[in-house]
Amino acid sequence: MTTKADEAMYLAQHEYQTLNCKPVVYNPLNAPVESLPVIYGFNNGGSPGWFSAVAIAEDGKILGGHACSSEGYMMHDLGIIEGSREDRHVDYRQHYPQGYRMEFVKFGHEGLGQAIKKHNQVNEP
Repeated sequence: MTTKADEAMYLAQHEYQTLNCKPVVYNPLNAPVESLPVIYGFNNGGSPGWFSAVAIAEDGKILGGHACSSEGYMMHDLGIIEGSREDRHVDYRQHYPQGYRMEFVKFGHEGLGQAIKKHNQVNEP
């Protein structure tokens, strides 16, 4: 069993190792980066040891999720930072074949709010 001290040490090591990692930009057409659609990663709540990480396209489509022990692992687990989870980008590239950029944001972020609103409009009962 992992102790609380070990958990904290592993998280600190992970955060240090990923400190200078940049968010992924997939841009096969060499478009202006700011014109690319965004895939937002965010913490969708939960409890310590069992947080829900979600990747949502700005058009409202949920593209992935992951259970994380800490928010500090979410950028890696969702493939938001360079060098992480290339397998997730298969789905991301299928959704946005002409390019996208990744952002990890908190609730209250305007773009995330708009994406969630679009998701809810499409998925209303």
